[in-house]
Amino acid sequence: MARERPGPVREGAKSARTRERILLAAAQVLSRKGYAGTRLSDVATLAEVQAPAVYYYWTSREELLEEVVTVGQRATMEHVVASMEALPVGTPAMERIARAVAAHLEVVLGRSDFSQAAIRNAGQLPADIRERQLVGQREYADVWRRLVEEAVAAGEMSPDVDTRAARMLVLGALNWAPEWWDPERNPLEEVVAITQRIVRRGLRPS
Repeated sequence: MARERPGPVREGAKSARTRERILLAAAQVLSRKGYAGTRLSDVATLAEVQAPAVYYYWTSREELLEEVVTVGQRATMEHVVASMEALPVGTPAMERIARAVAAHLEVVLGRSDFSQAAIRNAGQLPADIRERQLVGQREYADVWRRLVEEAVAAGEMSPDVDTRAARMLVLGALNWAPEWWDPERNPLEEVVAITQRIVRRGLRPS
């Protein structure tokens, strides 16, 4: 029989902090070892709790890791959307794309183990979890679809470019960054600037 998840009445401040610590530890382990290599014993060790304590908050390893991925997806989209909303009214479409590029890299490389875990493990998730994650992936893809379509409508991107291909190529490059990035060799600001330059030049009309 599955254990019941603790509700607000059972969770005091200390319990909530412990849960958050375990979740963060799971994100760190998942982002480094992958879905298949993530063990609850490693998560518990990093969170400084006994392994059975994990089951007080989650009914299974799969449930814990799915929450990590869900939080990561949301963190990425919320940071990118917030960055868009902070731009002045009338910001050129290509500059909005450049800002989205920067925001995506900021969150997956510099801010969130959750976002990095979600991106690096998207292809490793079991089919049922992957299916549920598609909802969030599609919502985020829509953010980029609108950005690209706005650039075409504004004449800042060639109308004969396949917008879906352009969007997927940009997102694919951004999502691959955690696999090769070395902060000691390439500071985040440098990677952002290089990527923005490539995207601007690649999408603008020739």
